Amino acid sequence: MYWRKIFNYMLSEREKTIILIANAITVYSFRLERNELPKNTSMVDFILKTVPESLKKQVSIELIDETFEFVSKSHNS
Repeated sequence: MYWRKIFNYMLSEREKTIILIANAITVYSFRLERNELPKNTSMVDFILKTVPESLKKQVSIELIDETFEFVSKSHNS
């Protein structure tokens, strides 16, 4: 439960959003590999469906791109 306190109280809204975007990118990739996504589901649509309403104002295509670049580099290392 300690991680929940960190997530809710110690991180900025931007940091929370980046964590959720990175998680959504990872889940999207796994589901895409396993053909578990509805047809024509884009990564951006998937991310927007998974980010809570309270943080959607933080989401931008630039933030998604930055996070995707970081996640891609870390998985390819």
